[in-house]
Amino acid sequence: MGPGHEVFLLYSAQYRKSLVLVLFSHIFTRDRYTLPLDVVRSCVKSMNNINLCLQLSILLVVVACQQTTPIADVAIAQKNSTILTEAVVEQAPSTVATTIPVETPEQLADTDLWHRVRAGFTLDHEIDRNRVKQELDWFVKHPDYIKRVADRARKYLFHIVGQLEQNNLPLEFALLPVVESAYDPFAYSHGRAAGLWQFIPATARFQGLKIDWWYDGRRDVIDSTDAAARYLNHLHERMDEDWLLALASYNSGEGNVRSAMRKNARKSKALDFWSLDLNQETTSYVPRLLALCAVIDNPSAYGIELEPIENNAYWQTVDIGSQIDLSKAAALADLDSRELYQLNPGFNQWSTHPEGPHRLLVPVSNAEQFAENLANLAGKDRMTWTRHKINDGESLGSIAQEYGTTVTTLRSVNGISGSLIRTGDSLLIPVASMHAEYPMTAEARLRQDQSYWAQQYGAKPVRHVVQPGDSLWKLSRRHRISMRNLAKWNGIGTTSTLYPGSTLLVFNASSDPSSDIVRKLSYRVRQGESFAKIADKFNLTIGSIKSWNKKAAAARYLQPGDSLTLFVDVTSME
Repeated sequence: MGPGHEVFLLYSAQYRKSLVLVLFSHIFTRDRYTLPLDVVRSCVKSMNNINLCLQLSILLVVVACQQTTPIADVAIAQKNSTILTEAVVEQAPSTVATTIPVETPEQLADTDLWHRVRAGFTLDHEIDRNRVKQELDWFVKHPDYIKRVADRARKYLFHIVGQLEQNNLPLEFALLPVVESAYDPFAYSHGRAAGLWQFIPATARFQGLKIDWWYDGRRDVIDSTDAAARYLNHLHERMDEDWLLALASYNSGEGNVRSAMRKNARKSKALDFWSLDLNQETTSYVPRLLALCAVIDNPSAYGIELEPIENNAYWQTVDIGSQIDLSKAAALADLDSRELYQLNPGFNQWSTHPEGPHRLLVPVSNAEQFAENLANLAGKDRMTWTRHKINDGESLGSIAQEYGTTVTTLRSVNGISGSLIRTGDSLLIPVASMHAEYPMTAEARLRQDQSYWAQQYGAKPVRHVVQPGDSLWKLSRRHRISMRNLAKWNGIGTTSTLYPGSTLLVFNASSDPSSDIVRKLSYRVRQGESFAKIADKFNLTIGSIKSWNKKAAAARYLQPGDSLTLFVDVTSME
Protein backbone atom coordinates (compact mmCIF):
# COMPACT_ATOMS: atom_id res chain seq x y z
CA MET A 1 0.00 0.00 0.00
CA GLY A 2 1.51 3.33 -1.05
CA PRO A 3 1.92 6.35 1.25
CA GLY A 4 -1.09 8.14 -0.25
CA HIS A 5 -3.34 5.14 -0.49
CA GLU A 6 -4.94 5.65 2.90
CA VAL A 7 -5.88 9.20 1.92
CA PHE A 8 -7.43 7.91 -1.31
CA LEU A 9 -9.49 5.40 0.63
CA LEU A 10 -10.63 8.07 3.04
CA TYR A 11 -11.79 10.38 0.28
CA SER A 12 -13.27 7.54 -1.73
CA ALA A 13 -15.57 6.68 1.18
CA GLN A 14 -16.68 10.31 1.39
CA TYR A 15 -16.89 10.66 -2.39
CA ARG A 16 -19.07 7.55 -2.65
CA LYS A 17 -21.72 8.87 -0.30
CA SER A 18 -21.65 12.32 -1.91
CA LEU A 19 -21.93 10.95 -5.47
CA VAL A 20 -24.77 8.57 -4.60
CA LEU A 21 -26.64 11.44 -2.96
CA VAL A 22 -26.06 13.60 -6.06
CA LEU A 23 -27.56 10.94 -8.31
CA PHE A 24 -30.54 10.38 -6.04
CA SER A 25 -31.18 14.11 -5.93
CA HIS A 26 -31.05 14.28 -9.71
CA ILE A 27 -33.48 11.41 -10.12
CA PHE A 28 -36.00 12.44 -7.50
CA THR A 29 -36.20 16.24 -7.87
CA ARG A 30 -38.06 16.34 -11.19
CA ASP A 31 -41.66 17.49 -11.47
CA ARG A 32 -42.89 13.89 -11.65
CA TYR A 33 -40.57 12.58 -8.91
CA THR A 34 -40.42 15.06 -6.03
CA LEU A 35 -39.38 13.51 -2.75
CA PRO A 36 -38.47 15.13 0.57
CA LEU A 37 -34.73 15.27 1.26
CA ASP A 38 -35.09 13.06 4.35
CA VAL A 39 -36.50 10.31 2.12
CA VAL A 40 -33.54 10.74 -0.21
CA ARG A 41 -31.22 10.37 2.78
CA SER A 42 -33.03 7.19 3.82
CA CYS A 43 -32.56 5.77 0.33
CA VAL A 44 -28.85 6.50 0.47
CA LYS A 45 -28.55 4.97 3.93
CA SER A 46 -30.31 1.80 2.80
CA MET A 47 -27.68 1.35 0.07
CA ASN A 48 -24.66 1.65 2.40
CA ASN A 49 -24.01 -2.08 2.38
CA ILE A 50 -24.24 -2.46 -1.40
CA ASN A 51 -21.07 -2.61 -3.45
CA LEU A 52 -20.19 0.81 -4.91
CA CYS A 53 -20.23 -0.40 -8.52
CA LEU A 54 -23.66 -1.97 -8.03
CA GLN A 55 -24.96 1.26 -6.46
CA LEU A 56 -23.84 3.36 -9.40
CA SER A 57 -25.07 0.85 -11.95
CA ILE A 58 -28.56 0.82 -10.44
CA LEU A 59 -28.70 4.59 -10.31
CA LEU A 60 -27.44 5.10 -13.87
CA VAL A 61 -30.01 2.64 -15.22
CA VAL A 62 -32.76 4.57 -13.44
CA VAL A 63 -31.40 7.84 -14.84
CA ALA A 64 -31.46 6.40 -18.35
CA CYS A 65 -35.04 5.19 -17.91
CA GLN A 66 -36.11 8.65 -16.75
CA GLN A 67 -34.89 10.13 -20.07
CA THR A 68 -33.85 13.23 -18.21
CA THR A 69 -31.10 15.65 -19.02
CA PRO A 70 -27.81 14.38 -17.58
CA ILE A 71 -26.04 16.06 -14.76
CA ALA A 72 -23.68 18.63 -16.18
CA ASP A 73 -21.17 18.73 -13.42
CA VAL A 74 -20.45 17.49 -9.97
CA ALA A 75 -17.87 19.65 -8.21
CA ILE A 76 -16.23 18.29 -5.13
CA ALA A 77 -13.94 20.74 -3.45
CA GLN A 78 -12.02 20.37 -0.24
CA LYS A 79 -11.41 23.36 2.02
CA ASN A 80 -10.34 23.33 5.67
CA SER A 81 -10.93 19.59 5.89
CA THR A 82 -14.57 20.06 4.77
CA ILE A 83 -15.78 18.67 1.44
CA LEU A 84 -18.49 20.76 -0.20
CA THR A 85 -20.48 19.17 -2.97
CA GLU A 86 -22.88 20.88 -5.33
CA ALA A 87 -24.67 19.45 -8.33
CA VAL A 88 -25.65 21.83 -11.13
CA VAL A 89 -28.60 20.45 -13.08
CA GLU A 90 -29.25 21.62 -16.63
CA GLN A 91 -32.83 22.61 -17.32
CA ALA A 92 -34.75 23.05 -20.57
CA PRO A 93 -34.05 26.34 -22.38
CA SER A 94 -37.39 27.77 -21.27
CA THR A 95 -36.61 27.42 -17.59
CA VAL A 96 -34.13 29.19 -15.36
CA ALA A 97 -31.12 27.07 -14.36
CA THR A 98 -31.15 26.10 -10.68
CA THR A 99 -28.49 24.88 -8.31
CA ILE A 100 -29.34 21.97 -6.02
CA PRO A 101 -27.10 21.80 -2.93
CA VAL A 102 -26.26 18.27 -1.94
CA GLU A 103 -25.34 17.43 1.64
CA THR A 104 -21.97 15.75 2.01
CA PRO A 105 -21.04 13.30 4.79
CA GLU A 106 -19.66 16.23 6.78
CA GLN A 107 -22.95 18.09 6.45
CA LEU A 108 -24.91 14.96 7.32
CA ALA A 109 -22.66 14.63 10.36
CA ASP A 110 -23.31 18.15 11.60
CA THR A 111 -25.26 16.86 14.57
CA ASP A 112 -23.54 13.53 15.21
CA LEU A 113 -19.80 13.04 15.40
CA TRP A 114 -20.20 9.28 14.91
CA HIS A 115 -21.20 9.88 11.26
CA ARG A 116 -17.95 11.73 10.71
CA VAL A 117 -16.00 8.93 12.36
CA ARG A 118 -17.64 6.29 10.15
CA ALA A 119 -16.94 8.36 7.02
CA GLY A 120 -13.24 8.18 7.88
CA PHE A 121 -13.08 4.42 8.38
CA THR A 122 -10.62 2.94 5.86
CA LEU A 123 -9.49 -0.39 7.34
CA ASP A 124 -10.98 -3.78 6.54
CA HIS A 125 -12.63 -4.80 9.82
CA GLU A 126 -12.34 -8.50 8.84
CA ILE A 127 -15.46 -9.55 10.74
CA ASP A 128 -15.33 -13.03 9.26
CA ARG A 129 -12.15 -13.91 11.15
CA ASN A 130 -12.65 -16.00 14.27
CA ARG A 131 -10.54 -13.73 16.45
CA VAL A 132 -12.61 -10.71 15.44
CA LYS A 133 -15.84 -12.66 15.94
CA GLN A 134 -14.81 -13.53 19.50
CA GLU A 135 -14.26 -9.86 20.31
CA LEU A 136 -17.54 -8.95 18.60
CA ASP A 137 -19.37 -11.45 20.78
CA TRP A 138 -17.95 -9.80 23.88
CA PHE A 139 -19.07 -6.31 22.82
CA VAL A 140 -22.53 -7.58 21.92
CA LYS A 141 -22.84 -9.16 25.38
CA HIS A 142 -21.67 -5.96 27.10
CA PRO A 143 -23.63 -3.04 25.58
CA ASP A 144 -23.29 -1.13 28.85
CA TYR A 145 -19.53 -1.03 28.33
CA ILE A 146 -19.99 0.62 24.93
CA LYS A 147 -22.29 3.17 26.55
CA ARG A 148 -19.80 3.95 29.33
CA VAL A 149 -16.78 4.46 27.09
CA ALA A 150 -18.79 6.47 24.57
CA ASP A 151 -19.94 8.75 27.37
CA ARG A 152 -16.33 9.23 28.54
CA ALA A 153 -15.26 9.98 24.97
CA ARG A 154 -17.62 12.97 24.66
CA LYS A 155 -15.07 15.40 26.08
CA TYR A 156 -12.19 14.28 23.86
CA LEU A 157 -13.47 12.65 20.66
CA PHE A 158 -13.99 15.80 18.59
CA HIS A 159 -10.39 16.91 19.12
CA ILE A 160 -8.97 13.44 18.48
CA VAL A 161 -10.94 13.01 15.25
CA GLY A 162 -9.70 16.38 14.02
CA GLN A 163 -6.07 15.54 14.76
CA LEU A 164 -6.31 12.15 13.06
CA GLU A 165 -7.84 13.77 9.98
CA GLN A 166 -5.06 16.37 9.84
CA ASN A 167 -2.49 13.57 9.96
CA ASN A 168 -4.31 11.49 7.29
CA LEU A 169 -4.81 8.61 9.70
CA PRO A 170 -7.68 6.12 9.55
CA LEU A 171 -10.46 7.22 11.88
CA GLU A 172 -10.57 3.72 13.31
CA PHE A 173 -7.78 5.06 15.51
CA ALA A 174 -10.26 7.41 17.19
CA LEU A 175 -11.43 4.24 18.94
CA LEU A 176 -7.94 3.14 19.96
CA PRO A 177 -8.25 4.92 23.34
CA VAL A 178 -11.22 2.62 24.08
CA VAL A 179 -8.98 -0.41 23.73
CA GLU A 180 -6.04 1.26 25.46
CA SER A 181 -7.64 3.10 28.38
CA ALA A 182 -11.44 2.85 28.09
CA TYR A 183 -11.20 6.59 27.29
CA ASP A 184 -10.04 7.34 30.84
CA PRO A 185 -7.23 9.94 30.79
CA PHE A 186 -6.21 8.89 34.30
CA ALA A 187 -5.80 5.21 33.39
CA TYR A 188 -2.53 3.69 34.63
CA SER A 189 -1.29 0.16 33.99
CA HIS A 190 1.07 -2.09 35.93
CA GLY A 191 3.48 -1.64 33.01
CA ARG A 192 3.64 2.11 33.84
CA ALA A 193 1.58 3.12 30.80
CA ALA A 194 -0.58 6.20 31.36
CA GLY A 195 -3.21 8.37 29.70
CA LEU A 196 -5.74 7.93 26.91
CA TRP A 197 -3.07 6.51 24.59
CA GLN A 198 -1.21 4.52 27.29
CA PHE A 199 2.35 5.63 26.63
CA ILE A 200 5.08 4.10 28.77
CA PRO A 201 7.67 6.64 30.03
CA ALA A 202 10.40 5.71 27.55
CA THR A 203 8.17 5.96 24.48
CA ALA A 204 6.57 9.14 25.79
CA ARG A 205 9.92 10.87 26.18
CA PHE A 206 11.00 9.61 22.76
CA GLN A 207 7.92 11.33 21.36
CA GLY A 208 8.79 14.57 23.17
CA LEU A 209 6.30 14.35 26.04
CA LYS A 210 7.33 15.98 29.32
CA ILE A 211 6.97 13.97 32.56
CA ASP A 212 7.80 15.39 35.98
CA TRP A 213 6.34 16.06 39.41
CA TRP A 214 4.08 18.84 38.15
CA TYR A 215 2.93 17.50 34.83
CA ASP A 216 2.59 14.27 32.85
CA GLY A 217 2.25 14.85 29.11
CA ARG A 218 1.00 11.28 28.64
CA ARG A 219 -2.29 12.37 30.19
CA ASP A 220 -2.50 15.75 28.45
CA VAL A 221 -5.19 15.40 25.78
CA ILE A 222 -3.53 17.72 23.25
CA ASP A 223 0.09 16.63 23.70
CA SER A 224 -0.60 12.89 23.95
CA THR A 225 -2.86 12.87 20.89
CA ASP A 226 -0.21 14.70 18.86
CA ALA A 227 2.38 12.16 20.05
CA ALA A 228 0.11 9.20 19.26
CA ALA A 229 -0.51 10.47 15.71
CA ARG A 230 3.23 10.92 15.12
CA TYR A 231 4.04 7.53 16.59
CA LEU A 232 1.38 5.68 14.57
CA ASN A 233 2.59 7.28 11.34
CA HIS A 234 6.17 6.40 12.29
CA LEU A 235 5.23 2.77 12.91
CA HIS A 236 3.25 2.65 9.67
CA GLU A 237 6.35 3.68 7.72
CA ARG A 238 8.55 1.26 9.65
CA MET A 239 6.12 -1.66 9.24
CA ASP A 240 6.02 -1.70 5.43
CA GLU A 241 2.96 0.59 5.48
CA ASP A 242 0.81 -2.14 7.01
CA TRP A 243 -1.61 -0.64 9.54
CA LEU A 244 -2.28 -3.91 11.39
CA LEU A 245 1.44 -4.47 11.92
CA ALA A 246 1.73 -0.84 13.04
CA LEU A 247 -1.05 -1.40 15.59
CA ALA A 248 0.62 -4.57 16.84
CA SER A 249 3.87 -2.62 17.22
CA TYR A 250 2.07 0.15 19.10
CA ASN A 251 0.90 -2.44 21.60
CA SER A 252 3.89 -4.72 22.05
CA GLY A 253 6.80 -2.80 20.57
CA GLU A 254 8.31 -2.75 17.11
CA GLY A 255 11.12 -5.08 18.15
CA ASN A 256 8.76 -7.86 19.21
CA VAL A 257 6.78 -7.65 15.97
CA ARG A 258 9.92 -7.67 13.84
CA SER A 259 11.23 -10.66 15.78
CA ALA A 260 8.01 -12.56 15.00
CA MET A 261 8.31 -11.53 11.34
CA ARG A 262 11.90 -12.79 11.13
CA LYS A 263 10.81 -16.07 12.68
CA ASN A 264 8.11 -16.49 10.04
CA ALA A 265 10.49 -15.50 7.25
CA ARG A 266 12.92 -18.24 8.28
CA LYS A 267 10.06 -20.73 8.00
CA SER A 268 8.83 -19.24 4.70
CA LYS A 269 5.55 -18.25 6.34
CA ALA A 270 3.43 -15.18 5.61
CA LEU A 271 4.44 -11.95 7.32
CA ASP A 272 1.00 -10.41 7.81
CA PHE A 273 -0.38 -9.77 11.30
CA TRP A 274 -2.71 -12.78 11.28
CA SER A 275 0.18 -15.16 10.56
CA LEU A 276 2.54 -13.93 13.30
CA ASP A 277 3.11 -15.65 16.63
CA LEU A 278 2.77 -12.70 19.02
CA ASN A 279 2.05 -12.51 22.73
CA GLN A 280 -1.50 -13.15 23.87
CA GLU A 281 -2.29 -9.50 24.61
CA THR A 282 -1.27 -8.32 21.15
CA THR A 283 -2.98 -11.28 19.48
CA SER A 284 -6.26 -10.00 20.94
CA TYR A 285 -5.46 -6.29 20.73
CA VAL A 286 -5.83 -5.76 16.98
CA PRO A 287 -8.97 -7.93 16.59
CA ARG A 288 -10.53 -6.06 19.52
CA LEU A 289 -10.08 -2.72 17.77
CA LEU A 290 -11.44 -4.08 14.49
CA ALA A 291 -14.44 -5.58 16.27
CA LEU A 292 -15.15 -2.32 18.05
CA CYS A 293 -14.97 -0.44 14.74
CA ALA A 294 -17.44 -2.89 13.21
CA VAL A 295 -19.86 -2.22 16.07
CA ILE A 296 -19.53 1.56 15.76
CA ASP A 297 -19.87 1.33 11.97
CA ASN A 298 -23.25 -0.41 12.25
CA PRO A 299 -24.42 -0.52 15.88
CA SER A 300 -28.01 -1.49 15.08
CA ALA A 301 -26.77 -4.67 13.38
CA TYR A 302 -25.39 -5.76 16.76
CA GLY A 303 -28.36 -4.63 18.83
CA ILE A 304 -26.47 -1.68 20.31
CA GLU A 305 -27.90 1.81 20.67
CA LEU A 306 -25.20 4.45 20.26
CA GLU A 307 -26.02 7.86 21.68
CA PRO A 308 -25.15 10.75 19.33
CA ILE A 309 -22.16 12.95 20.16
CA GLU A 310 -22.38 16.56 19.04
CA ASN A 311 -20.01 17.30 16.18
CA ASN A 312 -18.69 20.45 17.80
CA ALA A 313 -15.77 21.25 20.07
CA TYR A 314 -16.51 20.45 23.71
CA TRP A 315 -13.71 22.65 25.02
CA GLN A 316 -11.67 25.66 24.04
CA THR A 317 -7.99 26.33 24.76
CA VAL A 318 -7.31 29.46 26.82
CA ASP A 319 -3.81 30.94 27.05
CA ILE A 320 -3.18 31.59 30.77
CA GLY A 321 0.28 33.15 30.37
CA SER A 322 1.82 31.77 33.57
CA GLN A 323 1.30 29.40 36.49
CA ILE A 324 -2.10 29.46 38.23
CA ASP A 325 -3.73 27.61 41.11
CA LEU A 326 -6.21 25.15 39.55
CA SER A 327 -8.80 25.73 42.25
CA LYS A 328 -8.73 29.46 41.49
CA ALA A 329 -8.89 28.73 37.77
CA ALA A 330 -11.98 26.57 38.31
CA ALA A 331 -13.65 29.40 40.22
CA LEU A 332 -12.79 31.92 37.50
CA ALA A 333 -14.34 29.59 34.90
CA ASP A 334 -17.36 28.84 37.11
CA LEU A 335 -16.47 25.16 36.98
CA ASP A 336 -16.26 22.33 39.46
CA SER A 337 -12.59 21.54 40.15
CA ARG A 338 -13.14 17.92 39.12
CA GLU A 339 -14.43 19.01 35.71
CA LEU A 340 -11.37 21.23 35.19
CA TYR A 341 -9.02 18.35 36.06
CA GLN A 342 -10.91 16.04 33.69
CA LEU A 343 -10.21 18.42 30.82
CA ASN A 344 -6.62 19.05 31.98
CA PRO A 345 -5.55 15.64 33.31
CA GLY A 346 -1.87 16.27 32.57
CA PHE A 347 -1.46 18.40 35.70
CA ASN A 348 -0.41 16.27 38.66
CA GLN A 349 -0.59 18.86 41.39
CA TRP A 350 -2.63 21.78 42.71
CA SER A 351 -1.53 24.20 40.01
CA THR A 352 -0.34 24.31 36.44
CA HIS A 353 3.35 23.74 35.75
CA PRO A 354 5.52 26.79 36.56
CA GLU A 355 7.30 26.30 33.23
CA GLY A 356 4.21 25.47 31.14
CA PRO A 357 2.30 24.47 29.16
CA HIS A 358 0.57 27.74 30.02
CA ARG A 359 -2.87 26.80 28.76
CA LEU A 360 -6.09 25.41 30.17
CA LEU A 361 -8.93 23.64 28.40
CA VAL A 362 -12.36 24.82 29.51
CA PRO A 363 -15.83 24.08 28.10
CA VAL A 364 -16.70 26.33 25.18
CA SER A 365 -19.62 27.81 27.12
CA ASN A 366 -17.27 28.92 29.93
CA ALA A 367 -14.25 30.04 27.89
CA GLU A 368 -15.18 33.70 27.39
CA GLN A 369 -16.08 34.19 31.08
CA PHE A 370 -12.84 32.52 32.16
CA ALA A 371 -10.69 34.64 29.84
CA GLU A 372 -12.32 37.86 31.08
CA ASN A 373 -12.02 36.95 34.76
CA LEU A 374 -8.41 35.86 34.27
CA ALA A 375 -7.52 39.17 32.60
CA ASN A 376 -8.90 41.03 35.63
CA LEU A 377 -6.99 38.88 38.16
CA ALA A 378 -3.89 40.47 39.68
CA GLY A 379 -0.70 38.48 39.16
CA LYS A 380 -0.12 38.09 42.89
CA ASP A 381 -3.58 36.51 43.28
CA ARG A 382 -2.93 33.67 40.85
CA MET A 383 -1.29 31.59 43.59
CA THR A 384 -1.22 31.19 47.35
CA TRP A 385 2.16 32.10 48.86
CA THR A 386 4.17 31.29 51.93
CA ARG A 387 7.47 32.63 53.25
CA HIS A 388 10.39 30.33 53.94
CA LYS A 389 13.29 31.44 56.16
CA ILE A 390 16.52 30.08 54.75
CA ASN A 391 18.37 27.77 57.14
CA ASP A 392 22.07 27.04 57.21
CA GLY A 393 23.09 24.52 54.53
CA GLU A 394 19.96 24.95 52.39
CA SER A 395 20.11 25.61 48.66
CA LEU A 396 17.57 26.67 46.08
CA GLY A 397 17.46 23.06 44.92
CA SER A 398 16.72 21.58 48.36
CA ILE A 399 14.09 24.25 49.11
CA ALA A 400 12.43 23.72 45.73
CA GLN A 401 12.31 19.97 46.37
CA GLU A 402 10.81 20.51 49.84
CA TYR A 403 7.95 22.59 48.49
CA GLY A 404 7.46 20.68 45.24
CA THR A 405 8.41 23.53 42.96
CA THR A 406 11.34 24.37 40.69
CA VAL A 407 14.53 26.40 41.05
CA THR A 408 13.45 28.48 38.06
CA THR A 409 10.19 29.38 39.81
CA LEU A 410 11.99 30.40 43.01
CA ARG A 411 14.41 32.56 41.05
CA SER A 412 11.63 34.23 39.06
CA VAL A 413 9.38 34.93 42.06
CA ASN A 414 12.17 36.20 44.28
CA GLY A 415 14.22 38.09 41.69
CA ILE A 416 17.30 35.87 42.06
CA SER A 417 19.67 35.84 39.09
CA GLY A 418 22.10 33.14 40.23
CA SER A 419 22.14 30.45 42.89
CA LEU A 420 23.45 32.43 45.87
CA ILE A 421 21.10 32.64 48.89
CA ARG A 422 21.90 33.79 52.44
CA THR A 423 21.01 32.12 55.73
CA GLY A 424 18.31 34.14 57.48
CA ASP A 425 16.81 35.64 54.31
CA SER A 426 13.25 34.73 53.32
CA LEU A 427 11.92 33.33 50.07
CA LEU A 428 8.39 33.68 48.71
CA ILE A 429 7.14 30.25 47.66
CA PRO A 430 3.92 29.20 45.85
CA VAL A 431 1.88 26.59 47.78
CA ALA A 432 -1.53 24.94 47.65
CA SER A 433 -4.32 26.89 49.32
CA MET A 434 -5.44 25.48 52.68
CA HIS A 435 -9.02 26.53 51.94
CA ALA A 436 -9.38 24.92 48.51
CA GLU A 437 -10.08 21.40 47.28
CA TYR A 438 -7.94 19.64 44.72
CA PRO A 439 -9.88 16.40 44.10
CA MET A 440 -7.91 15.10 41.12
CA THR A 441 -4.25 15.65 41.96
CA ALA A 442 -2.05 12.57 41.82
CA GLU A 443 -2.09 12.38 45.62
CA ALA A 444 -5.88 12.82 45.86
CA ARG A 445 -6.54 10.14 43.24
CA LEU A 446 -4.25 7.73 45.08
CA ARG A 447 -6.12 8.37 48.35
CA GLN A 448 -9.42 7.66 46.61
CA ASP A 449 -8.09 4.41 45.16
CA GLN A 450 -6.69 3.31 48.51
CA SER A 451 -9.99 4.06 50.22
CA TYR A 452 -11.67 1.83 47.66
CA TRP A 453 -9.22 -1.01 48.33
CA ALA A 454 -9.74 -0.66 52.08
CA GLN A 455 -13.47 -1.14 51.54
CA GLN A 456 -12.87 -4.12 49.28
CA TYR A 457 -10.61 -5.90 51.78
CA GLY A 458 -12.60 -4.83 54.81
CA ALA A 459 -9.55 -3.97 56.94
CA LYS A 460 -7.07 -1.16 57.44
CA PRO A 461 -3.86 -1.63 55.48
CA VAL A 462 -0.42 -2.18 56.98
CA ARG A 463 1.80 0.88 56.57
CA HIS A 464 5.35 0.02 55.58
CA VAL A 465 8.09 2.65 55.66
CA VAL A 466 10.58 1.84 52.92
CA GLN A 467 14.05 0.92 54.17
CA PRO A 468 17.34 0.91 52.25
CA GLY A 469 17.51 -2.28 50.18
CA ASP A 470 13.72 -2.76 50.02
CA SER A 471 12.12 -3.72 46.71
CA LEU A 472 8.59 -4.53 45.65
CA TRP A 473 9.67 -8.14 45.14
CA LYS A 474 11.02 -8.48 48.69
CA LEU A 475 7.97 -6.81 50.23
CA SER A 476 5.55 -8.93 48.20
CA ARG A 477 7.32 -12.09 49.41
CA ARG A 478 7.36 -10.88 53.00
CA HIS A 479 3.64 -10.14 53.03
CA ARG A 480 2.68 -13.04 50.71
CA ILE A 481 0.96 -10.83 48.19
CA SER A 482 1.17 -10.22 44.46
CA MET A 483 3.85 -7.74 43.44
CA ARG A 484 1.43 -6.35 40.84
CA ASN A 485 -1.19 -5.75 43.55
CA LEU A 486 1.36 -4.03 45.79
CA ALA A 487 2.25 -1.69 42.94
CA LYS A 488 -1.41 -1.05 42.10
CA TRP A 489 -2.33 -0.24 45.71
CA ASN A 490 0.37 2.42 45.81
CA GLY A 491 -0.06 3.93 42.35
CA ILE A 492 3.32 2.85 41.00
CA GLY A 493 4.65 0.44 38.39
CA THR A 494 6.15 -2.96 39.13
CA THR A 495 9.58 -1.65 38.09
CA SER A 496 9.37 1.63 40.01
CA THR A 497 12.24 2.60 42.30
CA LEU A 498 11.43 2.70 46.02
CA TYR A 499 12.89 5.57 48.03
CA PRO A 500 13.85 5.09 51.70
CA GLY A 501 11.47 6.95 53.97
CA SER A 502 8.45 6.73 51.67
CA THR A 503 5.36 4.85 52.82
CA LEU A 504 3.61 1.93 51.13
CA LEU A 505 0.20 0.54 52.03
CA VAL A 506 -0.17 -3.24 52.14
CA PHE A 507 -3.73 -4.56 52.14
CA ASN A 508 -4.83 -7.94 53.41
CA ALA A 509 -4.76 -10.04 50.26
CA SER A 510 -4.28 -13.45 51.87
CA SER A 511 -7.51 -14.69 50.27
CA ASP A 512 -6.39 -13.51 46.85
CA PRO A 513 -5.81 -16.62 44.68
CA SER A 514 -2.98 -14.79 42.91
CA SER A 515 -0.84 -14.72 46.08
CA ASP A 516 0.85 -18.03 45.26
CA ILE A 517 2.53 -16.78 42.12
CA VAL A 518 6.26 -17.36 42.57
CA ARG A 519 7.83 -19.86 40.19
CA LYS A 520 11.35 -21.28 40.11
CA LEU A 521 13.00 -20.84 36.73
CA SER A 522 16.21 -22.15 35.27
CA TYR A 523 17.45 -19.35 33.04
CA ARG A 524 20.27 -19.64 30.49
CA VAL A 525 22.34 -16.47 30.05
CA ARG A 526 22.35 -14.98 26.54
CA GLN A 527 24.99 -13.04 24.64
CA GLY A 528 25.48 -9.54 26.09
CA GLU A 529 23.40 -10.11 29.22
CA SER A 530 24.49 -9.01 32.69
CA PHE A 531 23.03 -9.36 36.16
CA ALA A 532 21.50 -5.90 35.72
CA LYS A 533 19.81 -6.75 32.42
CA ILE A 534 18.43 -10.04 33.75
CA ALA A 535 17.20 -8.35 36.94
CA ASP A 536 15.42 -5.73 34.83
CA LYS A 537 13.90 -8.37 32.56
CA PHE A 538 12.33 -10.32 35.44
CA ASN A 539 11.64 -7.39 37.80
CA LEU A 540 14.19 -8.68 40.33
CA THR A 541 17.08 -7.13 42.20
CA ILE A 542 20.71 -7.86 41.37
CA GLY A 543 21.31 -8.81 44.99
CA SER A 544 18.50 -11.39 44.92
CA ILE A 545 19.85 -13.06 41.77
CA LYS A 546 23.37 -13.21 43.21
CA SER A 547 22.11 -14.65 46.51
CA TRP A 548 20.45 -17.52 44.61
CA ASN A 549 23.48 -18.10 42.38
CA LYS A 550 26.61 -17.95 44.59
CA LYS A 551 28.89 -19.54 42.01
CA ALA A 552 27.89 -17.17 39.22
CA ALA A 553 28.13 -14.23 41.61
CA ALA A 554 31.70 -15.17 42.50
CA ALA A 555 32.77 -15.05 38.84
CA ARG A 556 33.86 -11.72 37.45
CA TYR A 557 31.48 -11.82 34.47
CA LEU A 558 28.48 -13.82 33.35
CA GLN A 559 29.17 -15.96 30.30
CA PRO A 560 26.69 -16.90 27.55
CA GLY A 561 25.28 -20.32 28.39
CA ASP A 562 25.61 -19.93 32.19
CA SER A 563 22.60 -21.33 34.03
CA LEU A 564 20.91 -19.21 36.71
CA THR A 565 18.19 -20.09 39.18
CA LEU A 566 15.51 -17.42 39.46
CA PHE A 567 12.41 -17.09 41.61
CA VAL A 568 9.97 -15.05 39.53
CA ASP A 569 6.65 -13.45 40.38
CA VAL A 570 4.72 -14.47 37.25
CA THR A 571 2.15 -11.69 37.72
CA SER A 572 4.85 -9.07 37.22
CA MET A 573 5.68 -10.34 33.75
CA GLU A 574 4.09 -9.11 30.53
